[in-house]
Amino acid sequence: MPVLLSELRRRQARRRLWTYYPDTGPLRRELYPKHIEFFRLGATNRQRCFLAANRIGKTEGTGGYEMTLHLTGEYPEWWQGRRFDRPVVAWAVGKTRETTKTILQTKMLGGEGKRGQGLIPGDWILDTTPMPGVPGAVKEVMVRHKSGGVSVLTFKSYDQGRESFEGSELDVIWCDEEVPEDIYGECTIRIMETPRRPGGGILMLTFTPLKGLTRVVLGFFRNDGARQVGNGKDWAWEDAKAGKATVTATWEDVPHLTETEKAMIREATPPHLRDARSKGVPQVGAGAIYPVNEADVVCDSFPIPAHWPRICGLDPGWNKTAAVWVAWDRDCDTAYVYAEYTSSQQEYVLHATAIKTRGEWIPVAIDPASMGSQQSDGKQLFEMYRQLGLRVIKADNAVEAGIAAVLTRLNTGKLKIMANCTGLLREMRIYSRDEKGRVVKKDDHEMDAWRYAIMCLLMAVTKPVDRPMIAPRNWGRAGI
Repeated sequence: MPVLLSELRRRQARRRLWTYYPDTGPLRRELYPKHIEFFRLGATNRQRCFLAANRIGKTEGTGGYEMTLHLTGEYPEWWQGRRFDRPVVAWAVGKTRETTKTILQTKMLGGEGKRGQGLIPGDWILDTTPMPGVPGAVKEVMVRHKSGGVSVLTFKSYDQGRESFEGSELDVIWCDEEVPEDIYGECTIRIMETPRRPGGGILMLTFTPLKGLTRVVLGFFRNDGARQVGNGKDWAWEDAKAGKATVTATWEDVPHLTETEKAMIREATPPHLRDARSKGVPQVGAGAIYPVNEADVVCDSFPIPAHWPRICGLDPGWNKTAAVWVAWDRDCDTAYVYAEYTSSQQEYVLHATAIKTRGEWIPVAIDPASMGSQQSDGKQLFEMYRQLGLRVIKADNAVEAGIAAVLTRLNTGKLKIMANCTGLLREMRIYSRDEKGRVVKKDDHEMDAWRYAIMCLLMAVTKPVDRPMIAPRNWGRAGI
């Protein structure tokens, strides 16, 4: 009997792949919606980024798990992501050769003395070749594919340099930990479609953004062409034109982390990195323009009392037009951002129509100096919006004074943001200064509109009593 039990345990250890994401139990699949959405987005996007907190399973349960499915062809019945019906050629890339060995190799193959007890089923590992210069490290793994062929996985690392990433055609590349920009560029070329690889390959990035707003991170933030996915929640979005998708995840999104574990990790983490490690939110350090704790400024949505003055800030442009609505509680001198609107490459007539549905009586603070490709100059655009029925007023476009006014209200609790204004919150997180102290003019349209509204707040006119208020069904719905 002991011999039989030992053999049973050995076989179970070599078949871990089939224990992930079960239908039932405390770690059942439905409790990991963000991981599942990341997998699903692989069916339509060549590049995906899992921008996630520490210890939520981004390496083993996301990148490593999907890589193993592609190597073996053993996709579960519930799988909706990318599928390969043939053997694949793949890379698993880590930070250094040593960390690639201790982290990625261990996850995929098992640790010292436990070869075959990693994610790749032991009986499917056909052969390995050693990595020169790193004792115990593996360079390549040959894996049996269910079609009868052989997949090849190569372990690589960023410290090998960009040149070592040249000249290959890959089906799957998985970069764990943030990839340097030059190597990322090479990886995107390696997955391009070729006659031998119709449809091209896929690139997966799984990391916690501890380096802040690098170019790679910014490239995966929601851009103008992106749309929300994942049941419309603000944690997954894709840019179909670019073939890129991003999923974010926090400690609160997984069932396997206990409150005790969270507290221990938080206590051991420097304050400036706590949001990155617990929420997957990139840190901008000293360059942050609004370095505030979101928990202190975000509030639940609620119906705005009819007597509160309101104002809309509008930042017009062809590439993107953004509007932000703010209401003012006179009694406690607190402003609330309660709605937002963004649209790209549309004529100003459509923007005006969308803005008026929020209330034609609401003043619209617009920068007369704004200019956009294929738009009229700012002065003409100001008059055009007026002719279309908007109550336009001239915004104060003093950038530094406006930033100071917004920051003062945020720090004193006099400015709140309703949780439904997800686009504005996203821009606020990445709104920063460069190394010379200049405001980074990228993905900041709602930041500009927000500033216009706050600067003109006291110019807002109380809603006339003879004008109908916004229908209750419209509360909290952005873009109406």
